[in-house]
Formats: sequence, C-alpha cells, structure tokens
Amino acid sequence: MAFLRQYIAPFVVVLIFLVALLAVSARIFLPADMAAPAPIEEVDSQAKQAQAPITKLPMAASVFRG
Repeated sequence: MAFLRQYIAPFVVVLIFLVALLAVSARIFLPADMAAPAPIEEVDSQAKQAQAPITKLPMAASVFRG
C-alpha cells in the first residue's frame, strides 16, 4: 500500500497535470481563424429565432398554449 501512495499516486497526478497542460497549450498551434473568439452575430440571430412565437402547434400541444 505504501508503494501505491509513494510512487503510483504522485505519478498519476503529474501525468494528469501534463495531459491538461498539453491540451491547454495546443491552442497556440491552432490556425488563426480557429483561435479567434466565436462570432456574436450568429448567436444573436439564433436567439431571435428562438424567441419567435410558435404559430402551428400539433393538436396535443395546443392544449398547453395559454
């Protein structure tokens, strides 16, 4: 049990840290267009579409419309 606590557990912690560091550092090597923030315009148009009123409801769903 001491072998696991002294050798294996620290190795697993360091290994997880290195994998996380590699994943975060990989962003440096992305092309410039992929490293840029996501566009806001498309999100706004989708939000407007989501707020549009529902005009045609199935027969069962029309009961819930208030």
